[in-house]
Amino acid sequence: MPANQLPTASVVICAYTEDRWAWLQQAIESVQAQTAAAHELIIVVDHNQPLQKRLLHHLTGAYVLENNGAKGLSGARNTGVLAATGEIIAFLDDDAVAGPEWLERQLELYDDPAVYAVGGRIEPLWETGRPAHFPQELDWIVGCSYRGLPRVAAQVRNVIGASMSFRRSVFEDAGLFDERMGRTTALHGCEETELCMRAAALRPGGRVVYEPASLASHHVPQSRGTLGYMLARSWGEGISKAQISALPGARRRLGPERRYVAEVLPRAIVRNLASGQFDGLVSSGAIFSVLAATAAGYVVGRARHPLSAAHAARGNSGDMEVAL
Repeated sequence: MPANQLPTASVVICAYTEDRWAWLQQAIESVQAQTAAAHELIIVVDHNQPLQKRLLHHLTGAYVLENNGAKGLSGARNTGVLAATGEIIAFLDDDAVAGPEWLERQLELYDDPAVYAVGGRIEPLWETGRPAHFPQELDWIVGCSYRGLPRVAAQVRNVIGASMSFRRSVFEDAGLFDERMGRTTALHGCEETELCMRAAALRPGGRVVYEPASLASHHVPQSRGTLGYMLARSWGEGISKAQISALPGARRRLGPERRYVAEVLPRAIVRNLASGQFDGLVSSGAIFSVLAATAAGYVVGRARHPLSAAHAARGNSGDMEVAL
């Protein structure tokens, strides 16, 4: 599709801390250097007035907004959605760097009217190199694409939050991101998974596409490569999966998780153990530990207060709202 025929796109970056100032500048500059220019760039600041003032003072060519929803990533994304005017609303994390064709590659796929969401490939930028105990199969822990995802453009169940886009009509029909889910102070997630599943129930025959040619890189500080962080993030993921298990048809739509556990991880364990190397043994141990932590989080999450199916199907529509 020629660039001048691509749909208009609003790009939303959510930020919450001045500690990521340098990374945020890289993210902004990468969006401003796209081969397909964004219709607008929106920076949403999550309840941090010093950061907002600093951006307003230094930034040009973008809108800077304060999160007027619940504190956390879902509330900030919803603020961006409500302010956006593009036909497509794309999201890039504040610690990610988009490749030059990141946006264009996603927008091209919307020439198919059945496609309502597109996600791109996200590669980790390790601060001190990949830890020996951190196999690529577990890269979802740090918000990146993991081994087991398609290598070419293919239909998937959901996008990954660090690099994703949706048709505006998804939010008009299905509602906004559920603000009780996603990252706040706890290491939870799945708000984009829940939205994709909710939208799928309203769009029979609709498609979510993973496009590896849409590339972004994601900074990973040394602290997120530790076993402690891996287990804490896995626990949070288990709790989040328990929340979305209340969605109508969730049992059928949780197939990617079952395939990941039954096929992708066993292959990784066999490969690592067959290597005969100490690193392989350590990686296999990390996989077992992550599985146990995720399962434990899921059990605890189910015992708490999961989303009601009625609310999950309804979402936050009154307000506008394959991977682990």
